[in-house]
Order: sequence, then structure tokens, then C-alpha cells
Amino acid sequence: MAETEMRNDSHGDYNITLLTTPAMSTRLVLQTPAKPIIPVQTGVQALQEEQSSGMSIFFSLLVLAICIALVHLLIKYRLHFLPESVAVVSLGILMGAVIRIIESQKLANWKEEEMFRPNMFFLLLLPPIIFESGYSLHKGNFFQNIGSITLFAVIGTAVSAFIVGGGIFFLGQADVIYKLTMTDSFAFGSLISAVDPVATIAIFNALNVDPVLNMLVFGESILNDAVSIVLTNTAEGLNRGDLSNVSGWQTFLQALAYFLKMFFGSAALGTLTGLISALVLKHLDLRKTPSLEFGMMIIFAYLPYGLAEGISLSGIMAILFAGIVMSHYTHHNLSPVTQILMQQTLRTVAFLCETCVFAFLGLSIFSFPHKFEISFVIWCIFLVLLGRAVNIFPLSYLLNFFRDHKITPKMMFIMWFSGLRGAIPYALSLHLELEPMEKRQLIGTTTIIIVLFTILLLGGGTMPLIRLIDYEDSKARKKNKKDVNLSKTEKMGNTVESEHLSELTEEEYEAHYIKEHNLKGFMWLDAKYLNPLFTRRLTQEDLHHGRIQMKSLTNKWYEEVRQGPSGSEDDEHELL
Repeated sequence: MAETEMRNDSHGDYNITLLTTPAMSTRLVLQTPAKPIIPVQTGVQALQEEQSSGMSIFFSLLVLAICIALVHLLIKYRLHFLPESVAVVSLGILMGAVIRIIESQKLANWKEEEMFRPNMFFLLLLPPIIFESGYSLHKGNFFQNIGSITLFAVIGTAVSAFIVGGGIFFLGQADVIYKLTMTDSFAFGSLISAVDPVATIAIFNALNVDPVLNMLVFGESILNDAVSIVLTNTAEGLNRGDLSNVSGWQTFLQALAYFLKMFFGSAALGTLTGLISALVLKHLDLRKTPSLEFGMMIIFAYLPYGLAEGISLSGIMAILFAGIVMSHYTHHNLSPVTQILMQQTLRTVAFLCETCVFAFLGLSIFSFPHKFEISFVIWCIFLVLLGRAVNIFPLSYLLNFFRDHKITPKMMFIMWFSGLRGAIPYALSLHLELEPMEKRQLIGTTTIIIVLFTILLLGGGTMPLIRLIDYEDSKARKKNKKDVNLSKTEKMGNTVESEHLSELTEEEYEAHYIKEHNLKGFMWLDAKYLNPLFTRRLTQEDLHHGRIQMKSLTNKWYEEVRQGPSGSEDDEHELL
């Protein structure tokens, strides 16, 4: 039946369209409200906002400079037993105390500058951290352990969130602690289940555990952050909706459907973006212009985040999978210069973002309006430790039935003990839309205490734990003079990943990689079909050009340092 439009009027903020049919039936179509236009500030307001933003930028950069100097001192004086996150948070607490003393004497007022803005975290600080985590996965066999990693990251994080959230809800109903609604309890349980992988990986590297187990924990820790964010967003979405006429089972199904849409939709979007970037840089040869090549990589790195957030998916999940796919395929289509530049740039930016968040976490002790309840904090710490235990021990025993590399009870205990909380729970707690304000302050204060408790107490206790349960290995390390190094910056700063499939020619790839490695399942499919499709197989001429490019850069730097080529051969032999 054909429809003809009779009239289109605008009333207020809504567009109303009156439609008629040949049968003269009329129906009213109420369209979505028009988006309000944000007024542009001009004059004095614009000047004040510009000055405030300038002071905030100056304050953040000043804090970062002090933290970089602190990390340098830790590395210089070989204080490797102290995790950098612990040192930076402690410095933030000290700086917050000094600022509070200055403000009490009315010498300055930096309240606005020292306040942490959640939008800044999610738009500027978190994406580089998550992307770098995914991009650094190319050095390990992530895809071969994807089943175990997914079990820990998705099922384990959900179990931990349900235990913490359910415990808080039922304790509140029993008037033992502050009463929260079910959705608020689940939101808090989800955000506090995000663990920080830095200290965990440092411990495993120090213990020289099996590389497969190292990858298992590393992959779980990274995926865990994204899953925790999606679970928190799911709880927030339920909190905004009207659930008064919906049963508990329907609520659970709605939450499950929302989570699956966010998880798989965002992962698919990030994967698709990564594959497109691989094809673009495979067929668009930018290797002779590294600046354009590097610019294209930066664009593709942030592209999935903006697109996912724009279509109501999880930008963090999308950018994580984009990083994993781009490290596996796109990275091998880059020139050697851009490969090194990309690695070091991502590590530097991620370090700055992590340091900034940990420093502001320490500052928040004095800048955040707190509401402290001792019973709520104690029960939450107990539930967090219990949730981590129920996550690690049963799933590890279950995985041991299907794994050749068994997870020993000692490793399970270390995994449980090293489940530190970091930047993401803190930022998520500030991002929650909770009413009344005292509930928001209570959640924020409790999150800060739990993060500081795990970082300072559990993180600071990693070395005694190693010496306690790994006594024989500690004696061997002392005999071999091998230092236990918990400094992420020093470890990552001294390495350049060079194990790339793109360094093999077509014939070498077939002869030395596919045939010599007994690949099965997805790894065989990836090596046989996907890698040749998405990555460039280099010719001997390409390899020769890459070596010349790197050698010319090295020679240019060396000549500039030596102020000329004279005597360079002897000095070069001394360096080698």
C-alpha cells in the first residue's frame, strides 16, 4: 500500500511527521529527539577555560616529569625488587600531601588541576595502554592458547564479578554493610575484577616459568581488562533501564545478550579493522616513506575505538583485538625502521599513560571527596580475594585435564596472590553514574583503598613470596648472580622484537616455518593461508634494501656522534 507524506512540522525538539494512506487512515510518527547543539564559549569564559586547561596540562606534565625521574633512579640504583607502580603511587601520595599543606597555607589552589577526569582517562589514556598490550602479544603464541586464555578472561572474570557483586548485595540486604542495589553491586563487582598484568608478568619472568604459562597469564590479564569494562557497561545499561516489570530471569537474559553483543561485536569490529590495515599496507607500499607509513599505523590504531564508541559498542574491546591482529599481520608489512619506531612509540606512550594514572591515583587520596565505612571496605577486600581464588584454582584444575603444560599449585598460588588491581578499577569507579552522591563517594573511596591495598601490600610482598615458596631457586639465582627484576620499563626498553615472519622470503617461509613446525588447527590454517593473504612475502631485493636502510641510519648516527668518520673503526670494535 503506497503512502504519501502530507505534512512535516517541527514542534519543540521533536520532528513530527503526519502520514496518510489512500484509505485516509492517519498515523503519527514520533521520531528521535534532535541532538542539542553545545554552545561555543566565547569571550571571558573561553579565556578562563583556556587558562584552566593550560594549567591542567602543565600540572600533568610536571607530575609525569617527576615520576620519570623517580623511575630512572629506581633503575640506576638497581631497586628492581620494587615495582614501578608501587613507587609512582607512593610518590603521588607524597605529592598530594605536599599540595594539601600548600593549599592549607593559602599559598596556591590546585584543586581543579589535581582532580582526575574520567573522560580524559577513557578517551586519551586507556586506549594507548590497551592497544600496546594487544600489540605486544605477537612475541608469544597467543592464538595457540586462545581457548585457555578466553576461559580465564571471560568465565573467570564473570565468576569473580558475580561473587563480589552477589556478596555485597546479600550482605547489604542483611544490614551488615552499606546497602546497594543489585545492579550497583554487580557494577562494582565487575570493575573491581580488572587485574593489573604488570606485576604478574614481572613475577613470572623472575621465576623463569614455562613460556606457555607466561603467555597464558599475560593474555588472560589483558583480555580481563576489556571483559571487566564490558561487564561494568552492561551493569550500567541495566541500571539506566526500567526493570520494575521485568523478572530476574529476563534481566539475566537481557544482560547476557548485551554482553555478548558488546564482546563479539566489538571484537569483530577490531579484528576487521586490523585485517583491513594489513591489506592496505600490503598493497600500498609506503616502506620508502616511513613517516607516511607510521602515520597510517597510528590512524588504524585509534580508528576502531572511535567507530566502536560511535555505534554503541566497546571501544576498548575493539582496540584490543585491533592491536592483536595488527601485531600478527600488519606489523610484518612495515619497513624495519617503522617496526622499531612503532614498538618504541607505543611503549613510551603506554608508559606515560600508565604513570599518569598511577600518579593521580596517589593524588586522589587528598583530592577525592571520601566516604569511608570500615565494614564495607573489609568485606569488599575479603570478597575480592575470594573471587580471585574461585577464579584461579578451579579453572586451573579444569584446564590441567586438557593441557600438556600443567599449572602447578605453586603457580596457582602466585597467580592468586599477584591479582593486583590498578588503573582501570579506579577510573571506572569515577565513571559510574550513582545516586545519591554518598553512594558514589563510598564506591570511589573503597575502590581506591582496594587498589592501594593490592598494589602496596601484595605488590610489595612479591619478593618475600618468591623467597618463601621458591627458596631453592632463590639460592640458585644468588649463586648465579641473577637479579630478580620487577622493572617493566628497563625490561621493555632493552628489547626490540625481531622475530618477524616478514623477514623470510616466500621459499624460506615454506621450507623453514610451515614444514619444520608441527602446526595444527588454527596455527596451521594461519600459517598456510591467512599469513600469505595478509602479509607481504619479501624478496631478496627487499631484504637487501631493508638492511641498507638500517645500516645507513646507524652510520649516520655514529658519524654525528663521532663528529666525523676518522677513527670510527677502532671505536666500533671497542663497542662490539
